[in-house]
Amino acid sequence: MAREGSVTHAAQRLHISQPALSRQLKDLENELGKKLFIRGNYNVRLTDEGMLLRKRAEDILDMVDKTEKEFQTLDELDGGDIRIGCAESKSISYLARQVKALQERCPRIRVHLYSGDREDLAERLDRGLLDFSVLVETVDLSRYGHLEFPGSDVWGAVMRRDHPLAEKESIRPADLLGLPLICPRQGLQMELGQWFGPLVDRLDVVATVNLVYNGGVLAQEGLGCMITFRDLVHTGPDSPLCFRPLDPPLYSRLYLVWRKYQVFSPAAERFLLQMKAAGAQDQA
Repeated sequence: MAREGSVTHAAQRLHISQPALSRQLKDLENELGKKLFIRGNYNVRLTDEGMLLRKRAEDILDMVDKTEKEFQTLDELDGGDIRIGCAESKSISYLARQVKALQERCPRIRVHLYSGDREDLAERLDRGLLDFSVLVETVDLSRYGHLEFPGSDVWGAVMRRDHPLAEKESIRPADLLGLPLICPRQGLQMELGQWFGPLVDRLDVVATVNLVYNGGVLAQEGLGCMITFRDLVHTGPDSPLCFRPLDPPLYSRLYLVWRKYQVFSPAAERFLLQMKAAGAQDQA
């Protein structure tokens, strides 16, 4: 009904009568003790409690779908589905190389990537909707099994080439005071908050983003400087944008994490073995 916008259309879609659906909805509200729907003359919309129920129902359906596919592929020797949540980082290329190596041996392996910020990915992993997540190092690793990616990401400022700070080779905290900034939503509470120190409360943050592409568009239109990792936005000679590293330097490492005591599908188990083998080779 949330999709259809009315009880009549929802009943038609479900192939039941409108009175029967209305009774079921009322019974559901009585059972939960919360009002889930606001009924207007021509449509129905969800309350905040209804939105929460819809989100939880979608999660349950996702988990059912994931479980069904895992059982369908238990006997596949060279296939199966792997669901990975990914933070934005140039190090995802390392992940891609391991997926390619695995698919060369198991051509029916299918990988489903879900992009998001640290909080979103950790939550989906904790709820069992993902097999793995690729997270930035400030995550509490004691809660998870984990593997460290090689290399690290360099923080810096992305800005138009005609911006006054573009003349500098690197950017110090005081350089950014009084300037409009575009920042990652969680970064100010974590890595960037530590880098700015007591100056963090004096920043003029005009926009926050959880994924970098749209932030790059804002920076290109002159909305402000965006604080982000190197190489996530095109800043080559043909780009109107440029990148300047932070000074003192700020780096972040990336980790592949999974729930402790997790029971993996065969496909997810093969992927983890591939990642462990690649890590062992990198350390050799």
